[in-house]
Amino acid sequence: MQFLRILLLLLIPGFLLLSCKKELNLNADWKDVTIVYGILNQLDSAHYIKVTKAFLGPGNALEYAQIPDSSNYLMKLNMTLEAWDGSNLVATYPFDTTTISNKDSGIFYFPNQLLYVNDSVLNPDYHYKLVIINPETQEVISSQTALVRNFFVKKPFAFQSITYDPGKNSTTEWTSAEGGKRYQVIVRFYYLETSIPNPTQSIEKSVDWLIIPSKLSKSDEGGETMEASYPNNGFYALLHTQLDVNPDVVRAARRLQYYFIVAANDLNTYIEVTQPSNSIIQEKPSFSNIENGIGLFSSRFVQVIDSIELSQRTKDEIRTNPLTKDLGF
Repeated sequence: MQFLRILLLLLIPGFLLLSCKKELNLNADWKDVTIVYGILNQLDSAHYIKVTKAFLGPGNALEYAQIPDSSNYLMKLNMTLEAWDGSNLVATYPFDTTTISNKDSGIFYFPNQLLYVNDSVLNPDYHYKLVIINPETQEVISSQTALVRNFFVKKPFAFQSITYDPGKNSTTEWTSAEGGKRYQVIVRFYYLETSIPNPTQSIEKSVDWLIIPSKLSKSDEGGETMEASYPNNGFYALLHTQLDVNPDVVRAARRLQYYFIVAANDLNTYIEVTQPSNSIIQEKPSFSNIENGIGLFSSRFVQVIDSIELSQRTKDEIRTNPLTKDLGF
């Protein structure tokens, strides 16, 4: 699940209620609230949905968050993905449950996580409706999204040679995608690392350089010419901070990949609402597009420009630049 991010939300229903005797009632009546997070990408071979429930109980909520049964439904939910062509239902794909074992530590339980998954092939001409039925309550939770379509990247292009001259800026250009709103661009730099004591031991490694953290299109209708610039000095700063000086290895620059990651409108709205506030007003509005629940169901697209080479001038700069000259290139 490349670049795939599984978002979790802790919801504790009820505010502190103050009685006429000024006693605090910390636990209001519990209500079943379903929390759903899923991001579709038609290029993915599998599509994952995270479903949990709100929990409430006496004591420390952080302790409850570490208990799987506090967040997970004990029974399997009936979940399907419907493909719609306008008003016509084209297909229905069922989800099954799976467990991943690589969740990082945090507020919620880890490393195992229960997810719902299906491996259907998605068509960008259709829009998709997620339908979840709780078999105990028969409550229906749903949401729908269109997919972000493919789009054209003008610069860079595959098989070209790129030069990162220090003190200057480089630019990238593309045409906005239909259904896309927020754009992020990452450069992945590949290099070969070889052991000097044992030259037969070589391994290809990579580091990621976030060159465009966020750029918004005017609309999600597509066809807009977009351009963004980034400082070349960031490339050498990246290598300086991400690679250790190691006299036992020699490194060789290999190739670049440019990743254009595009978020649909609802996903962009969710990001804007949940990102940290830069003002003195810390209270932010909430956002959810889940009917009879809370959370997010949206889409994204990842366009990869591959087989890009570093120019010889840039390779020479890596060897002599004050930030990178000791890295063994």
